[in-house]
Amino acid sequence: MTSPVVKGSKAERLEARITKEQKELFQRAADIQGRTLTDFVISSVLNAATQVIHEHETMILTQQDQEAFVSALLNPPEPSAKLRSAAKHYKQKMGL
Repeated sequence: MTSPVVKGSKAERLEARITKEQKELFQRAADIQGRTLTDFVISSVLNAATQVIHEHETMILTQQDQEAFVSALLNPPEPSAKLRSAAKHYKQKMGL
């Protein structure tokens, strides 16, 4: 997964209190990649945020769930009396 590129001026600031050990670990990782600590942290946080959002917005279905979903799309059940009533009420309210 690639990280989105954010263009524009850098007008916002983000601060965080971390332990000495955490900073040393982050710096070591940044050095290994030949990056500044700031670049490493921003890139890592950006990747993590993108991944969290992707996982939150992606629905993963089992094979059985996929088959039930497709079946419902291809062979929808007849609307119930309650659903027909709700649709009629909606149409009246919306002037349709």
